[in-house]
Amino acid sequence: MSTTSGAEPYGSPHQPPVHHPYFPSAPAPEPEPYRPPRQPHIQPYQPPQAPAPQGGGQGAAGGGQGGGARGRRSQTPTGFVRPYAMTGGRTRPRYQLAIEALVSTTAEPDRLRGQLPEHQRICLLCREIKSIAEISALLTIPLGVVRILVADLAEAGLVTIHQPGGDESAGGQPDVTLLERVLSGLRKL
Repeated sequence: MSTTSGAEPYGSPHQPPVHHPYFPSAPAPEPEPYRPPRQPHIQPYQPPQAPAPQGGGQGAAGGGQGGGARGRRSQTPTGFVRPYAMTGGRTRPRYQLAIEALVSTTAEPDRLRGQLPEHQRICLLCREIKSIAEISALLTIPLGVVRILVADLAEAGLVTIHQPGGDESAGGQPDVTLLERVLSGLRKL
């Protein structure tokens, strides 16, 4: 590389300084002390609160015995009601109902006015004879809950239950010919 005499290889000493970010012409300022990055404050999940009961009446846990779930049901904002709330916390019916037991009602609509909505729906559905299993499936209510609700309706005289019973001579066992007919019908499916 040849240079002329007196020439500066990297520019003239009379050129203004270039202010390049990697090569500052002024001294660097003092560095700030290290601060860890700010983390956002995360609140734990809070499920939605049920609205406070209005009026000065008794709360959900108040007030004596009996009455089932009447007057004590509260629905969440989504409309979902827990099954035990429909039965007043009971998990077993007063008497056993087979899932194939048939239920029918002859109750007049005016007798249903004071009943729970689930009781009303069962009575309206059972204007035509339905089994306990059908009621559970059509109303999308658990089978155990339907048994309790139907037993309550039977005690109130709003429905009639036709329990499957066998021949008296068979000791309460179902008829063998009936079982064979059901089995052959299932095989044809």
